Amino acid sequence: MNSKIRYASLGLLAVTGLYTGVWAYCSPTSWYANFPGLGLSWLPQLGPYNEHLAKDAGAMLLALAFLTAIALRSVHDTRLVQTTGAVWLLFNVLHFSYHVQHLDMYNTRDQILNVLFLAALILLSALLLFPALPARQDRTR
Repeated sequence: MNSKIRYASLGLLAVTGLYTGVWAYCSPTSWYANFPGLGLSWLPQLGPYNEHLAKDAGAMLLALAFLTAIALRSVHDTRLVQTTGAVWLLFNVLHFSYHVQHLDMYNTRDQILNVLFLAALILLSALLLFPALPARQDRTR
């Protein structure tokens, strides 16, 4: 995989972790009522509000974002990038698995958006598992 794909995947995962993590940790009531934003609300359908759970989810996502930022600064360190990808992949596969079992709580638009966004996060995570392509050398004859 080339470094541009690594940068993009890590960057999008970091932004996702920061966006959700900061919101959930710093304003858990608002996060619960309004996530993912843009006029959508996906959490109240899943059960009652729990501040401890919301703040823990935010803290975990901030920790993932922190790890991802470190990997982003060391994008050529294949082991670090792959480890970061594996950690995100584990979280995203388990997260996706839960949500696809509970899609009946949402209208059709929100069902589709849940599946698309969560599947995209799995793809971004999985891309990080591929080893870096060797640097291309210019050949002049």
